[in-house]
Amino acid sequence: MHTAHWFAAGLTAALFTTAVAIAAPGGAGHHHGEMGPGKAGDTSTASRVIPITLTDRDDGAMRFFPERVEVRTGEQVRFVLRNSGKVEHEFVLDTPANNAAHKQAMMADPAMAHDDPNARRLAASASGEIVWQFTAPGEYEYACLIPGHYEAGMRGTVVVR
Repeated sequence: MHTAHWFAAGLTAALFTTAVAIAAPGGAGHHHGEMGPGKAGDTSTASRVIPITLTDRDDGAMRFFPERVEVRTGEQVRFVLRNSGKVEHEFVLDTPANNAAHKQAMMADPAMAHDDPNARRLAASASGEIVWQFTAPGEYEYACLIPGHYEAGMRGTVVVR
């Protein structure tokens, strides 16, 4: 019984530590301020609107349309998001490495809500937007990190020149 008690205490501590790491401000996948692709933009100075449709099909495929976007360094854009699918989806804009780490956090907490400057979670038929300023050239990723969605094809690329 003594061994079982220590095992349960260790498991509880491990779960608590993981939950705090995931939920803490600035934790896995949650960014405030400037990050790889840039920073939250100013809605009054967004230079163009880029509509993004989030969708799923009966065959299990999930996609963003368009799957590739090109912007200029310094440009501020308004991503207008529309979930035309039958299930909940999200749009998370980040580096591929940060999205990979965030995807792992989402495996532990699939119900993790997103309403961050670089991420929105949308119910079926819902809409939202993100205004973003791209401050550094490179290739970045937008993805749905709800478990299984990325693997079903729900990712896109932003090329900043």
